[in-house]
Amino acid sequence: MRLPVFFAKRYLFSKKSVNAINIISGISVVGVLVSTAALVIVLSFYNGLEKFILSQYSIFSPELRIEPSKGKVFSGQGEKFKQLRENPNISSYSEVLEDKVLAEYNHQQFIGKIKGIEPESIKSHATQDMLFAGNLSIQGDSINFGILGAQVQANLQVPLRGADDQVLLHIPDKHASPNNINPLEDIRSRPITPNAILRFQPGFDDLIIVPIDFAKDLLNEHQHISAIELFGKNDNDPKLKSEIQHLLGDDFLVKNREQQNPTLYKTVRSEKWIVFFIVTIIGIIAIFNIIGSLTMLVIDKKQDVVVLKSLGANDGLIQNVFFYQGIMIALIGSLVGAAIGLVFCWLQERYGLVTTNEGSLFDAYPVDVRYSDIFLILLTVMLVSTLVSYLASRLNIKGFNKRTMLES
Repeated sequence: MRLPVFFAKRYLFSKKSVNAINIISGISVVGVLVSTAALVIVLSFYNGLEKFILSQYSIFSPELRIEPSKGKVFSGQGEKFKQLRENPNISSYSEVLEDKVLAEYNHQQFIGKIKGIEPESIKSHATQDMLFAGNLSIQGDSINFGILGAQVQANLQVPLRGADDQVLLHIPDKHASPNNINPLEDIRSRPITPNAILRFQPGFDDLIIVPIDFAKDLLNEHQHISAIELFGKNDNDPKLKSEIQHLLGDDFLVKNREQQNPTLYKTVRSEKWIVFFIVTIIGIIAIFNIIGSLTMLVIDKKQDVVVLKSLGANDGLIQNVFFYQGIMIALIGSLVGAAIGLVFCWLQERYGLVTTNEGSLFDAYPVDVRYSDIFLILLTVMLVSTLVSYLASRLNIKGFNKRTMLES
């Protein structure tokens, strides 16, 4: 093995008799270099976008959410839930009651989703960053307030001026008597004063967040809740999820943020790997330059091959010489390309070289370098280069042998 590597190293760095071969070898290195750097940069940019999107989603979603495995509502009373509320690893515990409602303001209507929560819970984990305008409060001085999603406010055109601007919420009474003659008696309606507007966030734009007591009164559901939302003292602690699931048993589902919105997570991640696949295909085309480089080298080193054969070298040894040269081209190109990609990502993170349009959620494109991605990129490039180098060296030596036989 040492002899083929020695010859491959000499052939790679020595001056060839035909200057075009040096140029083709350089193009091969540059092709691998650019492909690797592009993969590092593109994946890091997509990681940054993924991290940003999911961080925005995490502002609006609880760390853990408990739902019934069957049905829509359940009783939040009992010893298990009492233990859960007193768990020292939980920083925020809130019962939640949700349902679809018809919101009305100034003769304009919109079907949204009411979400009743415990007023104290919103102060423990929410921040002003989640609001477009208004105050982060749903109860004060025994007055109930509502926080409107961006789509609710946009459709109803509700101003945040004072207590006189109230949104009327309507919902069919699930406990209405079937003997009612007047259909309006089957509709429950309650006014709520808007106190804030949520920032635009897909999946949360139709929300109307209110105190849970107000939601229970509107929905006429005083004994049951839809879910329990939790925040742990240590964010994203997998042990806490397992502990809660074990406590509650199979009658309940304990969902983390990814399980609460699997479509969002799958979409964000699938986009990244689709782009990775496309850029990899482009990179493979560039890596095929190695075939041309090795073909030209075999022609240039024709006399060397003849001498090696006369000294007893078999086809396998000669093939390995050119095979290892292809590997060296790929190794140099991939390592330098990865280094260039990492440097560019560092500059982007520090100085924001690539900026976005004015009015975007961020000034410069975010980047997030993950070394597992770097390993995958290098592994992919080297595997493709190894295959290409093997096929090129094998076919070139076979072709050389045929030409030699014909000439003799």
